[in-house]
Amino acid sequence: MSAVLLGGSGRWTDPWHPFAETNAAVTALAASAGVELEQPEDVDTALAACATGPLPSLVVVDVGLPRDDRPVPLTDARAGFHRLLASDVPLLVLHVAATSFADDPHWERALGGVWERGTTMHPPFGPAAVRVVDAAHPITAGLPDFTLEDERYTHLRVSPSVRVLLDHEHEGERHPLAWVHERPGGGTTVYDALGHSAASFASPEHRAFLTRALAFLLR
Repeated sequence: MSAVLLGGSGRWTDPWHPFAETNAAVTALAASAGVELEQPEDVDTALAACATGPLPSLVVVDVGLPRDDRPVPLTDARAGFHRLLASDVPLLVLHVAATSFADDPHWERALGGVWERGTTMHPPFGPAAVRVVDAAHPITAGLPDFTLEDERYTHLRVSPSVRVLLDHEHEGERHPLAWVHERPGGGTTVYDALGHSAASFASPEHRAFLTRALAFLLR
C-alpha cells in the first residue's frame, strides 16, 4: 500500500488550524522528496481498513481532535488504529496531532509524548526560535538553528526514552519540539510539534528537517 496522509478533514478538524493548507503543504513537500502521499477521504474509514488489510508503507498524521462526542477513533476503527501503532510502519506526526487521540495510552506510547490538558500550552503564534539539540542525528546533522513563524508547544508530556532533535526556550526553560521515538512494536515515530500553518512549511530549515525525517523513516 502507498504512503498515506491521515489529514484533517471532516470531523478531524478544529476551528484553530488550517488543515487544508497544512495537508497540501506536507503533501507537496513529500512529493518534492519523491514520496507520494495518498490522503483518504475519511480518517476513520482508513483506520478501520488497517484492522485486517495491508498496512501502508508510511503514515503521516496531521489531524485535529474530533469534538462531536463520538469515540476517537470510531469504535470500528480502533482495532485498525491499534494494529497500526503496534506495527513497524514508520510514522511522521505533526503539530496538533499530539492532542488528537486524547487519553489513548497506545497513542502516547507510539508517539513518545502528548499534549497534556491543563499543563501544555503555547505562546502566541509568531516568530519561533528553534534550536538543534542533537547535531549527531541524520535528520539534524548540519542543520542550523532557525527561526520561523509558528506556535511553540510548551510543557508537552514527553517520555524520557525519546531522542530529542529540536527544542525552544520559554521563560528560561528548554522544551522539546521534535524527537525520534523507537516504538515498543519495532516501528519508528518522528514527531514534529511545528507546522501550525503553511507559513511553517515556508521555512527552508523546517522543510529540510521534514525532508530528512521522511528519508530517515523510509531508510
